[in-house]
Amino acid sequence: MTPTAEPAQDSRPATYREVLSEPRFRLLFTTRTVAITAGALRITTFSVLVFSATGSALLSALAFGSGFLPQLFGSLLLGSLADRLPPRALISGGYALECAAALLLALVRMPVAASLGLVALVALATPVFSGASSRLVAQCLEGDAYVLGRSLNNIAASGAQLSGLALGGAAVAVLGPHRALAVSAALYSGCALAVRIRLPRLRPEESGGTPGSPRGDGGTVRASLRGAGLLLRGHAVRRLTLAQWLPPAFVAGAEGLIVAYAGEHHFAPGWYAVLMGCLPVGMLVGDLLVGRLLRPPTRERLVVPLAALMGLPLVGFAAGPGVGLSSCLLLLCGFGFAYGLGLQRPFLNALPPDGQGQAFGLLGSGSMTLQGVGPACFGAMAADLGTGGAIALAGGATALAACWILTWQPPGSARRAI
Repeated sequence: MTPTAEPAQDSRPATYREVLSEPRFRLLFTTRTVAITAGALRITTFSVLVFSATGSALLSALAFGSGFLPQLFGSLLLGSLADRLPPRALISGGYALECAAALLLALVRMPVAASLGLVALVALATPVFSGASSRLVAQCLEGDAYVLGRSLNNIAASGAQLSGLALGGAAVAVLGPHRALAVSAALYSGCALAVRIRLPRLRPEESGGTPGSPRGDGGTVRASLRGAGLLLRGHAVRRLTLAQWLPPAFVAGAEGLIVAYAGEHHFAPGWYAVLMGCLPVGMLVGDLLVGRLLRPPTRERLVVPLAALMGLPLVGFAAGPGVGLSSCLLLLCGFGFAYGLGLQRPFLNALPPDGQGQAFGLLGSGSMTLQGVGPACFGAMAADLGTGGAIALAGGATALAACWILTWQPPGSARRAI
């Protein structure tokens, strides 16, 4: 696989109206937003159930991250399918699988270990259908429209997380946790049906993929491992991938401790949902302002400052702030997530044309896996440091990651350095 030649950089910003006028993107955008709402409802309800049953901050954090941890393995072993199989079947099948998992959690009273295992097993397949979806988006949108499309997805993800948290609190209060999980399953089912009915049936080559049979004597696994190795051996792809993996992973470690932090500091019931909602609010505002108001070169110059903004507010949790200050710190942290917009065009330009689906799957699965490792690691540290100290440590690690990006992306020469 050889990288594509980098196109001339257009400094003209696209518009959200231009992006949403593309029918396939509009469908993928809508269903993804609903699915994120369902996922936030499922994972929050599941985390609360585990914490209520065990009283363990570590198990609660593991419940929060159990859908993330196995995704990297799925990408490494199955990722090539995202470029080989028809995207409609992959995307609708992925949503159907998530629906089945939520239904099992809702209807079958399983031990905590079995529930964690079920969520982890489903997560193995996530990189395949998410990679196919991201590859279609990259084919639908060009230039700054692609970056704005990613911005819209981030904004929708933030809003969907808020909706999921609000819906989760209301559904658990009115319906109980198991019926709330059934609501999550219904939302996933709607996404699967919408994609199956409305997305055209495209062959892999029609959507930029690589046709070929995934069958044979371990063919899929060998092709997936070989493709991942080729991608990560590329210096630019590896560096840009790590830059998008590490800061969110450290912040996820802090996010996974919010429920326990609220309990440890005796906040009123329900305040954990308010605190968890501050991160997506900050993300929504950050992506909206940075994505829409700033020109592409400016976004790319702001990568390091925004990445540092993700981590530095979290250091303030070492002082054990109350609800008001904690909310402000988390809002600032969420705003910093807009740093990723400045990396989108360089990352896409560095990818080979015949492995984009696997590359997007690897990017997403690696990020999700590390965001699963983060809560587990910092949850374990909370036993010695307290939840506030562990959150502050996660913030310091995020700031250090921003410093690492600065070593290869000097201010004022972002595109040239990348």
